Amino acid sequence: MTERQHLVADLVVERLQAWGVERVFGYSGEGISTTLGAMRRAGNRPAFVQARHEENATLMAVGHAKYTGGLGVVMSTEGPGAIHLLNGLYDAKLDNVPLVAVVAHQMRTVIGSGYQRDVDLQTLYSDATAYVQTVLAPEHAPMVLDRAFRTALASRQPCAVLLPHDVQKLPMPDPLPHEHGVVVTAPQWRPARARPGEEDLRQAAEVLNAGRKVALLVGQGARHAREQVEAVADRLGAGVATSLLGKPWVDERRPTSAGVMGILGTTAAAHLMSSCDTLLIVGSNDPWVEFYPEPGQARAVQIDVNTGNLGNWYPVDVGLPGDAAETLGALLPLLHQPDDDGWHDEVVDRVARWRTLAAQRAALPAEPLNPELVVQELTPRLPADAQVSVDVGTVTYWYARHLVLPPGVQAHLSSTLASMGSAMPYGIAAKLAAPDRPVVALVGDGAMQMNGIAELITVADRWQDWADPRFVVLVLRNQDLAEVTWEQRQMEGDPRFVPSQRLPAFPYAGYADLLGLRGLHVEDPADVGSAWDAAFAADRPVVLEAVVDAEVPLLPPFPAGEQKLEQMQRALAQDGPAGERALHLLEEQARQERELA
Repeated sequence: MTERQHLVADLVVERLQAWGVERVFGYSGEGISTTLGAMRRAGNRPAFVQARHEENATLMAVGHAKYTGGLGVVMSTEGPGAIHLLNGLYDAKLDNVPLVAVVAHQMRTVIGSGYQRDVDLQTLYSDATAYVQTVLAPEHAPMVLDRAFRTALASRQPCAVLLPHDVQKLPMPDPLPHEHGVVVTAPQWRPARARPGEEDLRQAAEVLNAGRKVALLVGQGARHAREQVEAVADRLGAGVATSLLGKPWVDERRPTSAGVMGILGTTAAAHLMSSCDTLLIVGSNDPWVEFYPEPGQARAVQIDVNTGNLGNWYPVDVGLPGDAAETLGALLPLLHQPDDDGWHDEVVDRVARWRTLAAQRAALPAEPLNPELVVQELTPRLPADAQVSVDVGTVTYWYARHLVLPPGVQAHLSSTLASMGSAMPYGIAAKLAAPDRPVVALVGDGAMQMNGIAELITVADRWQDWADPRFVVLVLRNQDLAEVTWEQRQMEGDPRFVPSQRLPAFPYAGYADLLGLRGLHVEDPADVGSAWDAAFAADRPVVLEAVVDAEVPLLPPFPAGEQKLEQMQRALAQDGPAGERALHLLEEQARQERELA
């Protein structure tokens, strides 16, 4: 019996192992079958995780990178499979997530011929990735793979390796020849120490020490800097707002934590940004420019490990290129406690007012359930070791405003791309990375119909292998694409366009039962708390279907929200009985906001 040849496909699997890849998300197909065979021969190391669709597989890879702090890997066949990866690649690109896509390509002899599934993947991926290269020969493969992983880690961007089917089958020379035209590389990368120079730190301290009303805007770059953020905020007597991606990395239980900034954020964060005279931006590249201080209102310092982000969205006085934890640690000894001129007390008061307002909004009667109440009732019940995934839509607003995360509880979502249908793939990735921790996925019915129903099949297939079976999917069912409906009212002054907004009915809880999971259905406000309790007490994954009111307004925080009122009122006047009810809720929210201003 002849000895089996060592193929390029085998080299690919060995390189995945060498780069420490634990699992590969994907979907099989003829084009990638040679590499899948090599994975089988390697004992399924790394483990292959089959999603229900290539887009979901890529979102799982993004989620894996976000929850683990590492790198995600997705694998796909050529043609339509490769095209389906684009949404996840852009999600990774815009949220600065390292990811490598290993993608099949047609045979080299037919590329560019219009052959079946012959897609110009180099062009297709050129904007979505920081590095994309087709492997043209066995000697080419190690360099391309190493370059893709190294670039993804160094730039925190997605990269792609394109593997023609015929190249995967070629024998791999061992060792590689040491000759002109062959690049021999190694699977090695380590982050550099990133800290600003002493003069930069001194100038930044001068700006911050001169401030009397200091605010911090904290993003995902503060992932490992919670203690340093708190120490600097305490030293400066500052209020702290976060970007949507920064929310998990700040303890929102603190009296100076104002919550999320932006259109879906809190009134306390809006007040903080509109009133401060000094702004310290820590690891945030948040694009909500209209919610930053007015240019010229505040002097600003920005810390970011990516020097290209410095001054991106606000005219900063001093940019500090460096790791957030190390930079804040170096900055802290240079900072002075400001004179007590009432700013700290003002921030504490505004945060307390926001919390009162949030409770009042959640208590507003709705038909049948107020979605704000459903998410608010999760806060006291959220396990201290949970992981949370959040979809795109109205549920993002309720998460941003009402869910207080215990320290150590990660929550992730497709933030900058804002891609619907991401919560279920993200949640599955979180569970596979930490099967001993409970997961909560917060999903609207539009997103659930888009991707989530299919990926419940994945949950049903895998849950019995998990050390902790708790995987709770909250579906906010209102049969409306409610965020878009409210955007039409707010931005266009238009009423709901029913043919585009109405969602078909679907028995989410019943479908969970059909899959062997547990379904819970809740419509009564008095039952919401007990429904959450039952979900976390279950011995298997749960779909908690909450029937909520689509007419609960998405009112932006004031003063921006007040400027939108007239247009929203005009749209609601055209919306019939539902518009009348929504208008009543909107005006009640506005009244509460003004009373607490």
